[in-house]
Amino acid sequence: MHTVSICIPTYNGADYLSEALASVEAQTYKDFEVVISDDASKDDTLQILENFKARVSFPVHIFQHTPKGIGANWNHCVKHAKGAYIKFLFQDDVLLPYCLEEMVNLAKTDPEIGLVYGKRDFLFDTEPKDYTIWLRKCGILHQSWKGITVKQGILDGKAYLRDKNLLNLPNNKIGEPSLVLLKKEVFDKVGYFDTRLSQTLDFEYWYRLMPFYKIAFVDKVLIKFRLHGGQATQKNEKRKTKDARLLPQILMKNLFWKLHPKQRSYLIKEVFGIYYLQVFFKRIKKKLF
Repeated sequence: MHTVSICIPTYNGADYLSEALASVEAQTYKDFEVVISDDASKDDTLQILENFKARVSFPVHIFQHTPKGIGANWNHCVKHAKGAYIKFLFQDDVLLPYCLEEMVNLAKTDPEIGLVYGKRDFLFDTEPKDYTIWLRKCGILHQSWKGITVKQGILDGKAYLRDKNLLNLPNNKIGEPSLVLLKKEVFDKVGYFDTRLSQTLDFEYWYRLMPFYKIAFVDKVLIKFRLHGGQATQKNEKRKTKDARLLPQILMKNLFWKLHPKQRSYLIKEVFGIYYLQVFFKRIKKKLF
């Protein structure tokens, strides 16, 4: 069994996939397999993957997946992974050569570590100035915590969860899945990604594992995360609206008493505010129709 499973969920990723795969080949840490779950791509994604598999010496497993949302594809990847650790790589991101080595070395220092993360740099589809506002809010995530000081090393996940700034923007203070290494046993302990969510399922998962595991931070840039001009599309905005309704309810149910009192108050307002709005609009609808 390999130590790490690099999990790559794909869908119509031909534009940048070769760059992502090249970053896998360049890893200084070599004890890994690659697990790919493809969501019925219609471009050259599968051909690129097959060519990659034929060329490299390490194991590459390609699985077909019937599209059921991005979370289902992520979960499909994990379920086929055999490694002790899961390292996600999205099809348009890039791992720096020492990424796996740094993350695995830190993860192995303490069996109670469930998640390792670090810093990221960026790849831009358009001019960097187009992302100025986003970068100001989300560029340096580990400095967004207020109750804890994040530096190279290990902290109890419960300390992260009790941070009074947890649910303030940016919501995802850990980072995108490409920036995270997860212990495989975490999925047995807390389950898989919540497929009801589409824009917030990554950090909902980070929150969910925090009561049970320590979190480790590598104080180095480990990946390059690609920013797309289409990230604020109308389709994504609709997904965000759905998640904005559902996420507070999930957090209220699963984590309420583990949060800072300030964040508990916030959830109460969000959940009951949404409930009464729904009741109000149902009554209006009955009167109108």
